[in-house]
Amino acid sequence: MSLTLLPAVDVRDGKAVRLRQGESGSETDYGSPLEAARTWVQAGAEWIHLVDLDAAFGTGDNRAQLREIVRELGDQVNIEMSGGVRDDASLESALEAGAARVNIGTAALENPEWTKRIIAKYGDKVAVGLDVRGHTLAARGWTREGGDLFETMAMLDDAGCTRYVVTDVAKDGMMSGPNLTLLKEVAERTNAKVTASGGIAKLDDLKAIKELAEIGVDSAILGKSLYARAFTLEEALEVAR
Repeated sequence: MSLTLLPAVDVRDGKAVRLRQGESGSETDYGSPLEAARTWVQAGAEWIHLVDLDAAFGTGDNRAQLREIVRELGDQVNIEMSGGVRDDASLESALEAGAARVNIGTAALENPEWTKRIIAKYGDKVAVGLDVRGHTLAARGWTREGGDLFETMAMLDDAGCTRYVVTDVAKDGMMSGPNLTLLKEVAERTNAKVTASGGIAKLDDLKAIKELAEIGVDSAILGKSLYARAFTLEEALEVAR
């Protein structure tokens, strides 16, 4: 079984950045988001994970830049949009811009009725981001707690959620290896597909995640590892296949 890889482009203040452990203010600047996205497409990416950090942190938005990326690259690559999607307007704006899939995070925890309604309406165009510390969900911009992971998943499974994007907050941007135990626990408890996010530092980490493919971990988001040149996207795609 192959693993789908989603190189990440996180946008803050109009620039591509990477954060450490999701903390605002910890960013390293990598220049133009469109250039970053273009690089991943040229290297063979089939998906891109596009994050509006300002929208996620409530410090504005980068909608115009994100739309530009989708407009230019949307016919060559599938784009998953994330960050600050918490109502009909922001969700519809992302889908209208051409996103193949939209990740909702905090909103799923704060507004379960809305979340159920949009999962029913949009199906697999909606994924739910589960940002986890231990077995507790971290909410808005990772600064608040959002309840028990497995209770929340049971509710989302009932609502028909088809995909979870699972991030161990402690690992994100730290290049310390993914939390394989957490990924396994989540995948074993749901029929939804699981995208692994956070901590991937070397090609062996991808091999380890790929071993979970048969229980439903079918994709992985790559961020810091690519920007820090721990390996190339071409090398990663080779392993993932």
